[in-house]
Amino acid sequence: MIERRTVLKTGAALTGALGGAGLLIPATSSPARATDLDPTSIPQFQQAMPVPEVLRPKSVSTTTSYYEMTMKEADAEIVPGHLTRVNTFNGAFPGPVIKAVSGRRVVVKQTNELGVSTSVHLHGAHVPDSSDGSPMDLIAPGGGTKTYTYPNTQPHANLWFHDHAHHQESETVYRGLAATYLLTDLVEQTLDLPSGAYDVPIALRDAQLDADAQLVYTMGDYAHRTVIMANGKAWPYFEVAARKYRFRLFNTANMRFFKLQLSDGSSFQQIGSDGGLLEKPIDVTSVAITPGERADIVIDFSRYAPGTQLILANASPMLPGDPADQVGRVLQFRVTRTATDTSRVPATLRKLPALGTATVNRSFVLSMDETGATGDAFINGKSFDMDRIDTEIEYGATEIWTVTNANVYTPHNFHMHLVQFRVLERDGQPVTSGPESGLKDTVPIMPGHTVKLQATFTGYEGTYVYHCHMFDHADMGMMANFRVSKTPRPSNRPPRTRGTR
Repeated sequence: MIERRTVLKTGAALTGALGGAGLLIPATSSPARATDLDPTSIPQFQQAMPVPEVLRPKSVSTTTSYYEMTMKEADAEIVPGHLTRVNTFNGAFPGPVIKAVSGRRVVVKQTNELGVSTSVHLHGAHVPDSSDGSPMDLIAPGGGTKTYTYPNTQPHANLWFHDHAHHQESETVYRGLAATYLLTDLVEQTLDLPSGAYDVPIALRDAQLDADAQLVYTMGDYAHRTVIMANGKAWPYFEVAARKYRFRLFNTANMRFFKLQLSDGSSFQQIGSDGGLLEKPIDVTSVAITPGERADIVIDFSRYAPGTQLILANASPMLPGDPADQVGRVLQFRVTRTATDTSRVPATLRKLPALGTATVNRSFVLSMDETGATGDAFINGKSFDMDRIDTEIEYGATEIWTVTNANVYTPHNFHMHLVQFRVLERDGQPVTSGPESGLKDTVPIMPGHTVKLQATFTGYEGTYVYHCHMFDHADMGMMANFRVSKTPRPSNRPPRTRGTR
């Protein structure tokens, strides 16, 4: 098991840039090691960005598609001419894509051939707690197995797999254990959005590499993870036709915030977020996603002549001294040809369900040690304990949660299992439009700021978690249990014990 590391003084290297807040925190982390690979030596835009493979089911029935996935190490060419050892699903980096349909069940048998225990969480999914990937519902290393059942009773959404084993997920996900799950439904299918080869998932993340191009992991060391990857390649290029493309963006990084824009400053459309399509498309010049968040965008390349090259840039504020030519670049689009385009983005994409009437209000405070003395992190003053129920919820209840970041320097974000929620307010200001007006499961919270969320807890009873989705913060203890029950029990009764398989 990975031991909890002591974080760096003042929390500076925990997050560096404070997302879109325009704030910088002090740079107090140590300089890069002499044994690290110099990121400036990595040629940019020399590797083609791959499109993740769509996984085929092993078998199908009238109601269910059955898949098998194996977690194992493999070698990937992140940097041209070098092989890097990574954690994978099925040996693929990035992991494969499962395409699912609302109302049709998916069953996945996971086999763990890694050297550490794992727990597979389908991020953003509405599932029974037995298939949620609890932090202590572990699959044993060296061949342990677990079968997860995903009923897919929720509407369309861009979901993703990642490890959730407590005190280990930070490193195993950093080393690559992530994959994509695209859930569709009739609402989405009846739209003429770009599809097929013109609908591309892109997993974004960062890394630090040593002189042999192997991943270097240090808890909380955001500052040295300056190699930016898109679909497993460092600064790749992607060839496009002069037509519309749909890009489903996933922030799979441990800590890094991305604010993505085109290098010529031109606009594009955001059509969705975590929980699927927005009600209406939004014309934007940038999209911001923190770890765990997703953004669904459409870029129309028909305005560019073949031969045009554009950079998808990262405009998020950076640490003082952060190299803009590294963390400020993500990938290059190359317009190589013309193409017929019958796709369109309609003025109305979907109708979101009406907000219910909330009957319960709760408050949550996220905090962590910013002195470096302990490296502990908390929700409401408590560090994570799997045997403690922190919040009892009555099945079917609609609740409003007010979540505050009590830190001075360090941003957090907040992820809730089981349900998608709606963002009602930010610092007392109503959220009625924009990227956060849709269904969400992860939201950023800047230091000293507050968000107000509303969710309805239905579908399944059981024990789930809520936590900061900056993986390093969750591993430091910024996580808590909630239990949904039709017959609420005393809060001091421990949840059902789950062991290692």
